[in-house]
Amino acid sequence: MNRHRLGRGDVEVTGLAFGTSGIGNLYTEVGEETAREAVRAAWQRGIRHFDTAPHYGLGLAERRLGAALREHPRDRYTVSTKVGRRLEPTDAGGDDLAHGFAVPATHRRVWDFTADGVRRTLEASLERLGLDRVDVVHLHDPDDHAEQAFREAYPALERLRSEGVVRAIGAGMNQTAMLTRFVRDTDVDVVLCAGRHTLLDQSALTDLLPAALERGTSVVVGGAFNSGLLADPGPDATYDYGRAPAGLLERALRMKDAAERHGTTLRAAALAFSATHPAVASVLVGARSAAEVHDCADQFAAPPPAALWQELRDSGLLPPDAPVPAEEPS
Repeated sequence: MNRHRLGRGDVEVTGLAFGTSGIGNLYTEVGEETAREAVRAAWQRGIRHFDTAPHYGLGLAERRLGAALREHPRDRYTVSTKVGRRLEPTDAGGDDLAHGFAVPATHRRVWDFTADGVRRTLEASLERLGLDRVDVVHLHDPDDHAEQAFREAYPALERLRSEGVVRAIGAGMNQTAMLTRFVRDTDVDVVLCAGRHTLLDQSALTDLLPAALERGTSVVVGGAFNSGLLADPGPDATYDYGRAPAGLLERALRMKDAAERHGTTLRAAALAFSATHPAVASVLVGARSAAEVHDCADQFAAPPPAALWQELRDSGLLPPDAPVPAEEPS
């Protein structure tokens, strides 16, 4: 699988990356062996970039990922995790479904973008992962904490990078405006943009992707399926973690029909589109099982024909100037 460098540094990632929210029991439980087999399948398919976070299952995703990767040499893969949500033990009881994860509520999340919080959160992640280092650390969803994130958390990440504790730094969010500010006003290596460079939402083309290309900053695209709608459009499909609006469902179904007419799938089109822009280093997909991993890898390896992109443009389902495979953006 093709590899790409993050920014101007020496960290390399594969074009397809494995996201761990699913094996952190997002929405429903995933068994230990099922989670382990999902990571093994990713390795078998050549994926060497693994993304996680304390937020995912209150640390469960980090523990499962670390355990599954122990059978592989540390210099063969890249791990990214995140800071900004520090986990504190609690005896409140109950579950964590209010935050989307089917796990016992053994901890509570504390927003913390202080310099001390960054270091403490990273140290706890390393312990859960069972690693002595991670390659990439992102500020995780600093939307409502911009001042502290830029004033305290980002400089802390710069120090960690200069000390060699981490090799690359960035920010991960579901919006483009603040990520564009990180690209333009800081020295991040990479940003993780979820759901804003997809077949249904091309807002990253307005600001983030041109800025990243100009600055030499890499972009990892998450949410290529917009949390489910582009994977399997139907009445119960989700879009950005909620019920898909009727208008977007209708667009997704039309795209699915077009893809099938051209002998491909909507999933393949979604992954190919998200990967196309030259600023994009990797597309991050969440998978809950080995079968889902193999399906994503199959779709990623089979780009749709050019005729599909022309039909999507001609029918107004894609903007006429949206870059598609085999084309360069203006």
